[in-house]
Amino acid sequence: MKERSSKILLRGVPASPGVAGGKVKIIVSPADIEQFKDGEILVAPLTNPQYTTAILKAVAIVTDIGGVISHPAIVARELGIPCVTGTENATKILHNNDEVEVDGDEGIVYAR
Repeated sequence: MKERSSKILLRGVPASPGVAGGKVKIIVSPADIEQFKDGEILVAPLTNPQYTTAILKAVAIVTDIGGVISHPAIVARELGIPCVTGTENATKILHNNDEVEVDGDEGIVYAR
């Protein structure tokens, strides 16, 4: 595991490699996607093709459910952005505008 001075907030499945930091934006429904801004970290229960607009703006993806062959994992690998799936409760633990670092290599979300 990589050493960090930051607190571990979540652990999940390392679904797409890389590390990225930024502000959290929780999207629980495709209806909320218009609120998503460039450079934010997409946090959702799970994604599907309706989330594409937000995914293309995201620097990382974190989901409550899913694995290495789930929609967010596959799309994140195609786009080359970090993704952690299967955290079980990211949408409950994280809040909009939280500053976090997503480590897609280890499957960990750190506080910044």
